Amino acid sequence: MPILSSQSQPVMKRMPVHPGTLLIGALLALCLTAAGLVPGRLEAHTLQDEKLPNVGVDEKPGAQVPLDLPFTDQDGRKVRLGDYLTGGPVILTLNYYSCPTLCPLIFRNLSDTIIAIKGLLPGKDYRIVTVSIDQEETTAMARAKSGETWRMLPGLANPERNWPFLLGTETAIERLTKTVGMRYVRLEKNNYAHPSVILVLTPAGKVARYLYGIEQRPADLKLALLEAADGKIGGSPFLNQVLLYCYHYDPIGKKYALAAVNVMKIGGGAVLLLMGVLLFSLWRRDKGGAETRGKKTGG
Repeated sequence: MPILSSQSQPVMKRMPVHPGTLLIGALLALCLTAAGLVPGRLEAHTLQDEKLPNVGVDEKPGAQVPLDLPFTDQDGRKVRLGDYLTGGPVILTLNYYSCPTLCPLIFRNLSDTIIAIKGLLPGKDYRIVTVSIDQEETTAMARAKSGETWRMLPGLANPERNWPFLLGTETAIERLTKTVGMRYVRLEKNNYAHPSVILVLTPAGKVARYLYGIEQRPADLKLALLEAADGKIGGSPFLNQVLLYCYHYDPIGKKYALAAVNVMKIGGGAVLLLMGVLLFSLWRRDKGGAETRGKKTGG
C-alpha cells in the first residue's frame, strides 16, 4: 500500500533498478541513434520515404525524344540531343555525376557489357549518351566522370562524340525525362532517388526499349540495339534478322527470351530443306544410274 508523507501525499516505493536493465537500455538507445531513428531525425527519414513512391518509370515505347533539346557537353560545348542521333541507335542513360554509389556501378557494368557484346562496336554501330538529371552540376564534374568512364573502354574511338556526358537546364532535363517517362525525386542537396534503367533509342530518336537493373546481359543489350536499328547494324543483316526472329522481349521478365514457336518453325523449315536436298540427291543419283545402265544395254 502507498506510504503517506508528512503532507499526507501518497508516495510510491521506488523499485530497485538492476544494472543489466540500464545497460540494455543504453545499448538500445545507441542502436537507434546509429540507425538514424532518434526522434530528431525520424521526421526527415519519414519524409524521404514518402517521396520514394514517386520514383519509377512510366514506359512510353515509341515516344519521340525532342531532338532540339539544348545541352552542354563535358568540354563545355553547346550541343543538341539530335547531334548524337545520326545513323545508329543510341543507349541513353539518365544519371547524375556526384552520385556516390549507384551511378558509378551502372557505368562500370555498362562498360563491361559493351565490351562483352560480340559483333557490334560502340562508335561504329551505336552511341551512348549520358545526361545528368541534376541541373546544378558543373562541366568539371561531367569531365571528371566522363574521363573515369572512358578509361573503362580503352577501345572506344572518339569518346567525346560516342559517349558524351551532358549537362542541361532544369527545363531541358524535365522535358527529356517526362518524354521518356522517368520519375525521380531530389531527397536533399546532391542526392537523388532515381530508377536504375537504361533506354535504347532508334536512329530517329524514338524510345525502342527500356532495360532495367544495375547490370545488363550482353545478349539483351545486343538484341535491343539490333531491334532499334531494325537489324541494319553489325556485320550480317541476314543473321541479325534470324536472331531477332528467334528471340522476343518478355515484358514480364523484362528481358529477351527464345521464341519457341519461331525456333520450331526455323527448325522445321531446316529439316524440310535438308530432306528436299537429300531426296533430290537420291533422285539425281538414281537417274544417272538408269541412264548409265541404258547406255550399256544399248551398246
